Amino acid sequence: MIGGLLASVLVAGLPAAADAAVSPAAKATTAGVTAPAGAKHHWGPVRSAAGHSGHAAADVWITDFGAETFAVSGTLRDRDPHRDHCAYIRARFHYVGGGTGWAQPRSTCRPSGAFRMSSDGEITRVDVRVCVLDRGRRTTSSCHVDVIRAEDIANWPR
Repeated sequence: MIGGLLASVLVAGLPAAADAAVSPAAKATTAGVTAPAGAKHHWGPVRSAAGHSGHAAADVWITDFGAETFAVSGTLRDRDPHRDHCAYIRARFHYVGGGTGWAQPRSTCRPSGAFRMSSDGEITRVDVRVCVLDRGRRTTSSCHVDVIRAEDIANWPR
């Protein structure tokens, strides 16, 4: 009974106690959202810091942390009106055996574009960095990083 009630509250989009334990950027509600192939958990939106007139945003999906190869995928959106400002995303993987590795960055200057970044092994956490990319200067600005750990998603509704 309680599980059914919680599920109906989550589907309706109302705040629930289980939702409060998760970071504000992380949303377990996936109604009306389509997962990329192989993705299992919807982390939700990650948005760059507000710039002078626009921002970049990514709708992020992840695979299970126990997988040998971990993937971060989703849709990257350019919300900056300047012609040479684009959306940029990059992931840093923290490996079980120690050490870190950066995935190749992805960017789009269109309203939206798909992305997928994979680790080279089992990980303990991933840092997802979303920025505004200035193509002319080849620099990023207004960056925001979301840290995603296995314990953050361990108790999400399945």
